[in-house]
Amino acid sequence: MHIRPENPLIVQGDGKVLVETNHPRYEAARDFLGRFAELEASPEMLHTYRISPLSLWNAACAGMTIDEIVTGLRDMSKFDVPEQVLETTRSTIERYGLVRLVPHPDEGNRLIRLEFSTGYIAKVVAQSAPLRELMVEDGRRFWAIQKGHRGLFKQRALQAGWPIEDLAGFLPGEPLEITLRDRLKDSDRPFVVRDYQKQAAERWWQAGGPSGGHGVVVLACGAGKTIVGISTMELVQTRTLILATNQAAVAQWIREILDKTNLRPDQVGAYTGETKEIKPVTVATYQILTWRRSKDQDFEHLHLFEDEDWGLLIYDEVHLLPAPVFGATAALQGRRRLGLTATLVREDGREGDVFSLVGPKRYDLPWQTLEQKGFIATTSCWEVRVPFREVEAARYERAEEGEKYRIASANPAKMGVIDDLLRKHKDDNVLIIGTYVDQLEEIARRFRAPLITGKTPHDRREVLFQDFRTGRNKLLVVSKVANFSIDLPDANVAIQVSGTFGSRQEEAQRLGRILRPKLKPAIFYTVVTSDTKEQAFAMKRQLFLTEQGYRYNIEERRAV
Repeated sequence: MHIRPENPLIVQGDGKVLVETNHPRYEAARDFLGRFAELEASPEMLHTYRISPLSLWNAACAGMTIDEIVTGLRDMSKFDVPEQVLETTRSTIERYGLVRLVPHPDEGNRLIRLEFSTGYIAKVVAQSAPLRELMVEDGRRFWAIQKGHRGLFKQRALQAGWPIEDLAGFLPGEPLEITLRDRLKDSDRPFVVRDYQKQAAERWWQAGGPSGGHGVVVLACGAGKTIVGISTMELVQTRTLILATNQAAVAQWIREILDKTNLRPDQVGAYTGETKEIKPVTVATYQILTWRRSKDQDFEHLHLFEDEDWGLLIYDEVHLLPAPVFGATAALQGRRRLGLTATLVREDGREGDVFSLVGPKRYDLPWQTLEQKGFIATTSCWEVRVPFREVEAARYERAEEGEKYRIASANPAKMGVIDDLLRKHKDDNVLIIGTYVDQLEEIARRFRAPLITGKTPHDRREVLFQDFRTGRNKLLVVSKVANFSIDLPDANVAIQVSGTFGSRQEEAQRLGRILRPKLKPAIFYTVVTSDTKEQAFAMKRQLFLTEQGYRYNIEERRAV
């Protein structure tokens, strides 16, 4: 065995990889592992990554080779990399493309042909009952599936360990001429798509070939995912349906499209709870598409997917795709699809469905790379731990397990921390973000700040957001409605007072509220109650951002 103590990695036989965080090569090791493995635990000195089949397939689809992974592991490992790990990595990546969907040679046929790398693979796949149920014999030598089963077959195949390479092609959609402006419409300032945004769109497009036109682009909040989406619209030149998280995000997409493309206002519409316009480019909310009168009734607006001859579907914040939209997407595999997200992490574990139904990861750029190049703000993260006072500590100890997290999140001692932080940042633009509305209402009253929650009317929200953008108000308290797709470019301090348990995606999205480039550095505070369930969940929430290179500084407060 060769021992190289100067290296930062320990690769275990079970596929887990340990990384020393105080090692000089830690950052290089973190960026390398982040391309094909998932961070599982992040205690201060030693981080644990897991190499999974899905993470390997996504890496392969984003352009990473087996040789890159094997060479990198060997180059950074303290000990010889277990041969079974290398072999498993090779065989796993090689499974992508062993089964392909290709167009049927008879154009009028309602079938999609299955193409197998070998006869043995065809035999093994056909022996899987869930897959065989969807397969039909296509002459004497071939297998095929019905076009309507394209999404379902890919879902089942992935569950069986067969990631499908989908080369069956797409319907063109109704043509729509879309060009990007050289100068912004609203301000007449020059407009140039950044190199990485252009590269992301082109990686997704694949020169218009059958391997392109579906997949996910992963970029940090504030890095301009909307520009990537608009760039793909220019590449495809077709009617487009865009799905966004809320009405504010819909309005933002429409502003960006009209500001940066040749499209006219009569060509771009909003389909929300308030407005139902269907235009050549339509921006809808997930909420309206998944609305129904009761659990026993149909989703009344899912017809929007099929009513028009869309050539492109764009899923903003694809990691939040609701289950009914997954179902509609499974039935629309003949349309080009782009997913945009800051993180492929889904708290419901349906990352595999994103891979199968929207498409594999096509482009990913580490957040720290964007920060170093000045495309997102330089950011520091702090976890401020504050203990209970004696009365609340006793209440916490007596509480049922299910109540403890809520009690810790609402710790009244957090008010003193917020007071101190607001004094410290009196000249900054500060967002206070939380989950529990009663807690936020108390904060808003105490610090005389405007509050936005799910009950705040859309028009009122826009007024408050605009007041914050223009500097008329430098403090804003927001609930979960501000987690996603809200453009507040001058916000440079965020104080998170409560969160949704261990949600990694929420942590990333909330940090994203302050990542727009600006003159001042950004600071992200998370205020948690010491030695409670909230502190334990905070460690889980921080996993994704730790993987992206952010370190949380810990500040311990004493009981007052």
